[in-house]
Amino acid sequence: MLKIENLSVNYGYITALAGINLEVNKGEIVTLIGGNGAGKTTTLMSISGLVQKASGKITFKGEDITKTAPDKIVKMGVCHVPEGRKIFPVLTVYENLIAGTLGNPTLKKSQISDLVEKNYELFPRLKERSKQNGGSLSGGEQQMLAMGRALMSHPKIILMDEPSMGLSPLFVSEIFDIIKEISDNGTTVLLVEQNAKKALSIADRAYVLETGKIVLEGDAEEMMNNDSVKKAYLGE
Repeated sequence: MLKIENLSVNYGYITALAGINLEVNKGEIVTLIGGNGAGKTTTLMSISGLVQKASGKITFKGEDITKTAPDKIVKMGVCHVPEGRKIFPVLTVYENLIAGTLGNPTLKKSQISDLVEKNYELFPRLKERSKQNGGSLSGGEQQMLAMGRALMSHPKIILMDEPSMGLSPLFVSEIFDIIKEISDNGTTVLLVEQNAKKALSIADRAYVLETGKIVLEGDAEEMMNNDSVKKAYLGE
């Protein structure tokens, strides 16, 4: 579904990505793990068309999107849940969800109503707080809202950047259960996450990114048992 070939990105004189190769197949959860500054967020922003590429190619469902505008990439079915959630604090929960439909102008009113109801089933807290302003929600609830808003565009693939950052352990477990459910419901997931143990526990495959280079890739379960991954990222 998604393929990155020899992708390089520079910020001035700094190399953020140095010729990485990565692919995500339909129906998979693929996780990208690595330390701060490894290039994980830059990878997602590159897919979404938010940063300029120095070289390389990105294809989505066989179509070259390397130079495609961000709004067109969203309309193709690629949705991005950014680090830090970026909800609209002065809009209600319901209004935040409806804002997510702007990424898919083909949706009919009946489909939008169905998507709202599906979100409320997936995130019961959002239904309880549908009339509250987004800014009044807890960090965990805001993360749920950011994920729900992304799902409102009915994406084919969802890119998630650090969904567990700053959350309590209880919310972290809940968020990962929901990501698994999103996948089970048919949405492909590319997950960037510092909580490597949790990410690997739900992923099908994984890539390890260090200083802009992919240094390891493979089955997520095998990664969990890899000594170098254990030492560097699992605290074992």
